[in-house]
Amino acid sequence: MIKSKVLKTIIAGDGEVGKTTMLHRYIKGKFIEGLHMTIGVEFFLKELELEGENVMLQIWDFGGQERFRFLLKNYARGAKGALLMFDLTRPVTLENLDQWVEICRDENPELPIIFLGTKLDLFNLITVKDEFALTYKEKYNLFDFLKISSKTGDNVELAFELLAKEIIKGL
Repeated sequence: MIKSKVLKTIIAGDGEVGKTTMLHRYIKGKFIEGLHMTIGVEFFLKELELEGENVMLQIWDFGGQERFRFLLKNYARGAKGALLMFDLTRPVTLENLDQWVEICRDENPELPIIFLGTKLDLFNLITVKDEFALTYKEKYNLFDFLKISSKTGDNVELAFELLAKEIIKGL
């Protein structure tokens, strides 16, 4: 049996940006509407092959509500990378990025983070322009920015693949 590299990854962002929905799309390959709010942290595993190597993503889904944030730095320990999410239809979900980046990078200031704008399928409701989102990417030194849709699956697998490749590059 070939041993996989285990890469602890965390998913962060405000409540209701679509973190858990994206995970279900990625792990189970389907869109599930009306998922329950994540209380604290949930945990998922996904095995993939990248450039001939077996990789096990150990994915920690952080609850976005403020009342859970005091716990999250402990769960972020040992993380090799993060997906930081905001809702393209709600600019208010960008307001707490300072806190999320601090939680993610508490142990490692160089932790690779990919920046994801969610709900791309709601194109008529999108209010966050790419140029504006890119200012946050630069401000927080995030290695990439993608827009995703958990409903259609657009860029969901790509986001995880890019993050895994970035992590492996730094190992």
